[in-house]
Amino acid sequence: MSAPSTDIAILGGGLSGGLIALALAARRPELRVTLFEAGTRCGGDHVWSYFASDLGDGAELLEPLVAARWDGYFVRFPRRQRALRTAYRSVTSERLDAVLRSTLPAEALLTGAMVTEVTRNAVTLADGRIFSAHAVIDARGAAGLPHMAGGWQKFAGQMLRLKVPHGLTHPIVMDASVAQADGYRFVYALPFTSDAVFVEDTYYSDVPELDLPVLRQRIAAYAAAQDWRVEAIEYEETGVLPVVGAGDFDAFWKAGREPGVARAGARAGLLHPLTSYSLPIALRLAVHLCTLDKLSGDAVEEACHAWAREHWRQGRFYRMLTAMLFGAAAPDQRYKVLERFYGLSEPLIERFYAGQSSPADMLRILAGKPPVPLGAAIASLRGKGRPLAPLGNLR
Repeated sequence: MSAPSTDIAILGGGLSGGLIALALAARRPELRVTLFEAGTRCGGDHVWSYFASDLGDGAELLEPLVAARWDGYFVRFPRRQRALRTAYRSVTSERLDAVLRSTLPAEALLTGAMVTEVTRNAVTLADGRIFSAHAVIDARGAAGLPHMAGGWQKFAGQMLRLKVPHGLTHPIVMDASVAQADGYRFVYALPFTSDAVFVEDTYYSDVPELDLPVLRQRIAAYAAAQDWRVEAIEYEETGVLPVVGAGDFDAFWKAGREPGVARAGARAGLLHPLTSYSLPIALRLAVHLCTLDKLSGDAVEEACHAWAREHWRQGRFYRMLTAMLFGAAAPDQRYKVLERFYGLSEPLIERFYAGQSSPADMLRILAGKPPVPLGAAIASLRGKGRPLAPLGNLR
């Protein structure tokens, strides 16, 4: 019996793999796409958020995935509070899984599919099945980022069901008025409904270890301080993400390369070096892959490699800021960097999060009295952080 075949095999039904599958289904319907996900559903248990200003072509692909949307957001710091007008959106794993199931043919979405071997033209599963493919894209995340250095953004988040409405009209994207601990700490609060709020306790830390019991206690304390009476915790997520300050891209790519197998998402280093945002970057790659004339394994691998290399080149400024944040500021004083940043113009802030800062933006961010000692800022560029491998909890 011949092996089942597909044009494009996508490994990993998380954000990056899911968006590639949805983009190909919408824009290249003539192609047979098969998505392999090791879990019981796609996306795991996550909330991914983005600013509407992050997006360009392909924004319509995200619309069915959006679980909540707001026309602005708040930030809070010890000496600054600000309301910004940029539209903000959140995507949930539940919506991603549902849209993939409704969009792809049943035989094109395989959950519980543990991949044991990959070549440029074949995928082997733990149950012995072998699928042939014209091209394979590996989007299964990463166990680390070898040959890169920086710090960590780690967090625990809970969806809280409240006994009475919380009163929030817009999300609090960054509340750094909380006590600082383990680096730069802030709380993130998304009001999904009038009595449900997603609260995430986040740290820009020098170490990747996450003390979940402590973070749970701090989330409970934050909710109590807002006078939110919690009826139930509906779900919980955790994560430890790399914040990249330096690295050797060519060595990184070579270390994880399987000839003829393309890479996407964190496996390709496709995340914002300082914020760890990945959704807009994942969408851009998904849209780009739809424009390729040739979709052989080698051609798709070459396209993903070129895309990731250009992303690395364009991230130089953000890596420098990462190195300065971790190397120049005392851990409990890092909030001052972001406090100052949020005093800048709203269009500049939008371009920063989109990873599209102009030369003038870069000069403005660096101009004026620095919130960290100048000598320490210069010295920090020599060290540039801790190695970012291995790591087992990237999302």
